[in-house]
Amino acid sequence: MKKLTAPKLFALVFGLFLGLCIWKFGNPVILDHKIAPPAAPAEFFYQAWPTHWANWILLPLVGLGAGLILQAKISWRQSQWLWLLPLIWLGWQFLSATQTCDADLTHASLWQFSGCVACYFLGALVFARDNLWRWLLPGVLAAFAFCLVRGIDQHVFEFPQNRQMLVEGERDGWTNFPPETVAQMKTDNIIILTNGMEMANPAMLEKFKKGRCAGTLVYPNALAGIILLLWPLSLALAFSTTKNLKPMIRLAVIGLTIFLGGAALFWSGSKLGWLIAIAIAGLYLLRLDWPKSLKLASFALVLTVGLGVFALRFHNYFSAGATSVGARFDYWRAAVQTTAAKPVFGSGPGTFQRPYAQIKSPKAEMARLTHNDYLEQFSDSGVVGGLAYGAWIVLTLTLVIRKNWCDGSIMMFAIMAGLIAWFAQGLGEFGLFIPALGWTAFTLLGIAIGQKIIEFDKKKADC
Repeated sequence: MKKLTAPKLFALVFGLFLGLCIWKFGNPVILDHKIAPPAAPAEFFYQAWPTHWANWILLPLVGLGAGLILQAKISWRQSQWLWLLPLIWLGWQFLSATQTCDADLTHASLWQFSGCVACYFLGALVFARDNLWRWLLPGVLAAFAFCLVRGIDQHVFEFPQNRQMLVEGERDGWTNFPPETVAQMKTDNIIILTNGMEMANPAMLEKFKKGRCAGTLVYPNALAGIILLLWPLSLALAFSTTKNLKPMIRLAVIGLTIFLGGAALFWSGSKLGWLIAIAIAGLYLLRLDWPKSLKLASFALVLTVGLGVFALRFHNYFSAGATSVGARFDYWRAAVQTTAAKPVFGSGPGTFQRPYAQIKSPKAEMARLTHNDYLEQFSDSGVVGGLAYGAWIVLTLTLVIRKNWCDGSIMMFAIMAGLIAWFAQGLGEFGLFIPALGWTAFTLLGIAIGQKIIEFDKKKADC
């Protein structure tokens, strides 16, 4: 049995922490004030936790990780921009915070961004060495599996049952619920007063009818984000670690992994997520050591089937006018307008909703975030903040792709594919502001780039 050293134990504990984030800290940090702390034992299990709790768990873990970094021999000269760009970006967030229009939103965002940078450095300087990152997987992937099962349960059982209860409650005058539950449902706008009658909120009935699942995360597109990030790694693990098992057992493990990720992604109803998944599948096919004609034929098949399913799944959405796409264009327009008005420091980290409330189109739906992590940086922290973040992500991913496209292991290729997919989704979502997504993604980004640093160290030692 391999000895459980202090670094391995730290990696195992940190993986359990990231798993806890996926389970309990799946809301944007700017909504922290709206999340009531659980008051009963059952609520600790079933409800989301306030996101600021995650900060106080991460802080001592970062301290322990810093101790491990100081004990290691790190080559800081290799690709210095890999270290400088995240520090420049984070430093500029603190400068921008001095000019914020909402101190509470900015305070929560600074904690989140500091966590992203800390996870990146821990991934690169601790977990990338000696394959410590493998000790992260039990906690992360167990929570990921739970999230997928939770999402599928929502679509198949929970949402239909909830809709049926609301329909029956309205029909029976809400006598099928205890009085205290009815009072809470009124407070939560599940029951609304219309023409003197207490009715089920039509928006809730429509939500349950659509059945878009979110798992343990804030909403369906966030579930799609964690699937894009971790499903490739889960598939690689299922294929590579079951080779010595009996064929039927191996087939069951692989089939279950495919089903859980595929079904949860499909029922999340994420349009951008589905398109990115098709692109990532094509990316993997192009890497295979197959004859060119076979690879092209397979790619065409995946593209045809994937887009065909997309067209069937979302034809009602597009025939209704694709309202969410139009709304995003208004968010993005407002972000550009805010950047032009405040090009140096922006409106302050995490504060997009404040200027947007003043300049949004009259018919546009209100939004708290830009639904584009890159434009959000320009809007919230000015041109320097936006350029620093964009350069950090683009340059780091470029180096990761160069290293893992041809000669990387199947596991590192899967991590690379997940990172490409997640950061691509950032063009239309706000995963950077969600601990479950942001901290997990930047830990994996640090691990992926850390492999390059280790390679440099080995070459230096051989000289």
